[in-house]
Amino acid sequence: MEDLITCKFGGTSLANACQVDKVRSIVESDERRRYVVVSAPGKDGTDDEKVTDHLFNIATGGKHFKDQHKDIPPHDSFSRVSGKFKKLVTDLGIEGSDILKDLEADLRRDMPQEKRVDFIASRGEHYNAKVITRYLQSKGFNASLRLPEDIGIVVSEDFSDARVLPESYARLKELRDADGIAVIPGYYGTTRSGDVAVFSRGGSDLTGGEVAYSIDSALYENWTDTDGVYQVDPRLVPGAEVIPRLTYKEIRLLSSKGFDIFHFNAMINCKKRKIPIHIRNTNNPDSDGTLIVSERVPEETAVGIARLDDVAYIYVEKDGLAEVIGATKDVLDILKEYSVHTYHYPTDKDDLAILVDQNDLMGKADVLREEIDKALCPDVLDMIYNISVISPVGIGMKENPGILAQAATALKNENINIEIVDQGPAQISFHFGMQRYYADDALSALYRELIARD
Repeated sequence: MEDLITCKFGGTSLANACQVDKVRSIVESDERRRYVVVSAPGKDGTDDEKVTDHLFNIATGGKHFKDQHKDIPPHDSFSRVSGKFKKLVTDLGIEGSDILKDLEADLRRDMPQEKRVDFIASRGEHYNAKVITRYLQSKGFNASLRLPEDIGIVVSEDFSDARVLPESYARLKELRDADGIAVIPGYYGTTRSGDVAVFSRGGSDLTGGEVAYSIDSALYENWTDTDGVYQVDPRLVPGAEVIPRLTYKEIRLLSSKGFDIFHFNAMINCKKRKIPIHIRNTNNPDSDGTLIVSERVPEETAVGIARLDDVAYIYVEKDGLAEVIGATKDVLDILKEYSVHTYHYPTDKDDLAILVDQNDLMGKADVLREEIDKALCPDVLDMIYNISVISPVGIGMKENPGILAQAATALKNENINIEIVDQGPAQISFHFGMQRYYADDALSALYRELIARD
């Protein structure tokens, strides 16, 4: 059978009729692009908020935006979502009155709250896939809508953080025998009991990866609004270039440390079958993009430098802490109980530092202190805020003796104080934690020392 391509288009690629037509052109330009996974329509300058955020706001009765200190009531979100789809249907010149009617009915649907949130959150992708399918059909494409509930994307009952269950893959494999172009909404699946459950945010990438794996695609294209993965954020370091090739390991490390370009769980199964992932720009389809592969020959020291802001760390000191069996686990269990996301937890003989998402500590710091104090009775317990973590990544670093010292010296020369140093055991990444006000200068210094010099 012919080589097949699975392509996923993000929200910015589908933000309005002009963008959707670019997608049509891309799909048309290669007959192997037979599987099209779509996100909800993105922001197009008429609204500061994403469609999915409006959907969460509707589902939570306004709490979603209220928690972000935004005054957007649910009826406003309803109008904006409905208006977004009405404009899309009108501008594309398709008949969509039935789609709009069904959308509004779904947004008003009464169901148990724990199930309603995921159901409504999924409607952006669900109805955008219907719109895209109808538009492609109007342009003469042999396109069909393939909903997750129909093609067998079965997921766990972890609402808002669902996982694809293994039984899905045999069903999805049947898509290989389908004629024409399959348009598939991303971000959600259905549980064994038939309830809609969504993945974590950015989960349309995950849908694309699972489809690519199931049909054994020759390539998984991820279309977005940038030319690929940059060495560092080009908004912070002018002159940064697109990385032509990365390994799965490198992109996972960069994604988990602040590179917000690709859902890092989306590549797990692609890696098993060595399916290359090609990150490309819908607005610049002639650019080479970034290709993610199983292996590559490194021609550089560090391939990219990630930066993660809004980090705090919890510092615990106690004589003989390392000899207390399960001490680290006890702290991690407490943080998990209070939904605090953790990054690293470097340890020493008598102390432990756990890096966490600073935003997760809001309103919880006092109770966390009490719980940790009760579990460990530490001599010192402190929480340090406003940390940035900067992480050089690259398989070439493992064969470069003294690279960590070289990087630390570059920061010393800029009078930048390092609070935390941690190196990954694979020796292809290390992490410097510092106060946020050093971060811009630190990123530039490390870019000059580790990347620009190469």
